[in-house]
Amino acid sequence: MRRSMLLDILEQSSAQAILKAPSKVDRGLALDIAYFPFLAVVGQREMKTALLLAVINPCVGGVLLIGPRGTGKTTAVRGLVDLMPPVRRSICSYGCTEEAAEARGMDAICVDCATKMAQGEPLTALDRMRLVELPLHARLQDVVGGINERVAIEQKRVRLEKGILAYADENLLYVDEINLLDDHVVNAILDAAAQGRYTVRRGPLSATYNARFVLVGSMNPEEGALRPQIMDRLGLRVVVAGLEANAKRLQVYRRMRAFADNPHQVIAAYAQETYAFGQEIASARSWLPRVTLTREAERLALRLVQELDIASNRAEYVTLEAARAYAAADGRAKAGVADVRAVALMALRQRCSKFMGHYFEQNRKEKERIRAVIGRCK
Repeated sequence: MRRSMLLDILEQSSAQAILKAPSKVDRGLALDIAYFPFLAVVGQREMKTALLLAVINPCVGGVLLIGPRGTGKTTAVRGLVDLMPPVRRSICSYGCTEEAAEARGMDAICVDCATKMAQGEPLTALDRMRLVELPLHARLQDVVGGINERVAIEQKRVRLEKGILAYADENLLYVDEINLLDDHVVNAILDAAAQGRYTVRRGPLSATYNARFVLVGSMNPEEGALRPQIMDRLGLRVVVAGLEANAKRLQVYRRMRAFADNPHQVIAAYAQETYAFGQEIASARSWLPRVTLTREAERLALRLVQELDIASNRAEYVTLEAARAYAAADGRAKAGVADVRAVALMALRQRCSKFMGHYFEQNRKEKERIRAVIGRCK
């Protein structure tokens, strides 16, 4: 059994050095994008924990962040960039992998990759997970892919291009303001997330792409509700409220001020903690297959779902998978009652439907009435 520092680092991260460092104007290149460090986000432990669990265990089903503007939702998600664990990624432009060839035969990969496999050459290589952001006004064709119009016009040749979902394979897909997305786009994302792949057909052309991604969405409830279908598919739900303590709000201001003056200096101040945190995430992800659930943990999850009158089977699935991820983050091979309790609020929040409860009650009354009539009639 290994002992992980992951949860400890999440709790204790401070990097106070950035508050004492002299302020300097950053003269970095315009194209050098610097993201606010994940570990520099003040408070919001539940949000950071949920994102951590989703990266460790994609079976959790992603995360939905619900809260007003300016509470650090997008900042925290983008801060994950430097913490992403390594994954095996296809080095073929068509996304061919050894796994696809073994599962579906050599016809599942292109001719060049079939030749490589025959010669014992790899089709994949280790690469860090990436953050893929979905633009708010993305078209369905941008999301799933389609015909390359430029190539069709200039070269008189029709070719299918990958969409954002294909590029998100083995990555984290972030959808800001997910409640404002077009229904067709949302349906495409949910179908791809459920299947792990999707198929694009344009006339006689068709192509199937892998789409195994960790889905993270954020929304401001003031701007509209989220469809129940989407709510059910996102595993963990976090309500991100503003910080109440003045000391923490002042700390947010000072860190933001330091980052605005010199982002690279702030990133450097957190570099050691960020590296250690990233290594622990990778270790937890590799440790996860060894983690099993105790019977007491399973019974507690089922009882919670029953007591809360939740109909969806995803409730206990998400709860138990999140508990496994929590134990893996702590370096333990057994996920117990304490792990279920630690993740239950995130996994079960907003899953109880008053409408469905009323619907089932009305159905029960109707069924009893029909049975009574059947019993009287001869």
